[in-house]
Amino acid sequence: MKAIRNFWESIVLSVLKPALTLPAGVFHYQAPPDAPQPYRLHLRLNPDGNGLLIVNASTVLHLNQTAAEYAYYLVTQVPPSEAAAKVVKRYRVPYSKAIEDLNQFRDRIDTLIHEQDLDPVTFLDFDEKDPYSSGFLAPLRLDCALTYQYNGVETTGLTPTDRVKAELTTAEWKTVMEKAWNAGIPHVIFTGGEPTLRSDLAELITHTEKLGMVTGLLTNGQTLLIPYALNQLLQAGLDHITLLLDPASEASWQATQIVQAADIFLTVHLTITPQNEPEANSVLKRLSELGVKSLSLSAIHPDLASRLQSIRQAAAELGLTLVADLPVPYSQFNPVAIELYSTSVLPSGAGSKWLYIEPDGDVLPAQGVLQVMGNILKDPWDQIWGNRLL
Repeated sequence: MKAIRNFWESIVLSVLKPALTLPAGVFHYQAPPDAPQPYRLHLRLNPDGNGLLIVNASTVLHLNQTAAEYAYYLVTQVPPSEAAAKVVKRYRVPYSKAIEDLNQFRDRIDTLIHEQDLDPVTFLDFDEKDPYSSGFLAPLRLDCALTYQYNGVETTGLTPTDRVKAELTTAEWKTVMEKAWNAGIPHVIFTGGEPTLRSDLAELITHTEKLGMVTGLLTNGQTLLIPYALNQLLQAGLDHITLLLDPASEASWQATQIVQAADIFLTVHLTITPQNEPEANSVLKRLSELGVKSLSLSAIHPDLASRLQSIRQAAAELGLTLVADLPVPYSQFNPVAIELYSTSVLPSGAGSKWLYIEPDGDVLPAQGVLQVMGNILKDPWDQIWGNRLL
């Protein structure tokens, strides 16, 4: 991803800000059946000119205004010579520079089309220090808790089953996905509880993928030990997995190894506890030796905050990329990073970059933030989005 980022940092089209932005909306292109490499592109342009490009319903690219314009010309099939002429007029740069940059952009997208095991979210010249500051018409991601049940575990006290007693049906979840896509939401993560306990999970993934959304799964991995279980989800169109690792369980390590060997992007989540904290560095080393590249960390108690920071440093030294904003299973034993979910501080992006849907369809700004914004099935999207945290 660094190469992509450096590429965009090298582009300087003009010191003048464009006078006009392209039309806001959602645009789609699908390669013809006889194309050497079938692919799909979905582009969402925001009113401020920034955009999101979804490549093969598997990777979301965050685009600044210039990159979004290039993507617009690519998706709407404007010939390169005509697109370059438009760039020259809007940015007052030499034609040779415009056509060179357009061709490089197309080459980068072509590379992404052919890549495997991609990070589900990629930044192209986007301000990663504050990526949620733009005025979004919809969140970038939905975290959908299909169920609050766990594999063979009594959930009393672990998840809010006393408050959330119902689960949406297959048809209702499909309606949720359609409503989300029509609102311009490009990315969904199925979570829980343990979402693989839903027998319709593969069907929901297939439906979501056909819409064009990037689809992720958060799981403890136990179900993936069943022969062909993972392959069924991959064939349904699943794009990435976050696996909750229990370092004391060899079955959990086996599941990690199985997913890591598959053709899918993997993030491993590790919750630091007093029991596993002394061995944390060894756990990180073992993950690195397995080839894991992406890591999510949290701690079970505020007293572990300082240790959590040293573990993060150790992970970085091993070349593990740290991910801070992915969901974890709703459980008192698997909290989101303790410094984010305190009584007074919410994670950056909660209620704007992502929303959380409970098994009964109630929409929260984020997991564990008990501010019901509405019900995704019963209430209009504009009303729900209007109730977000500002």
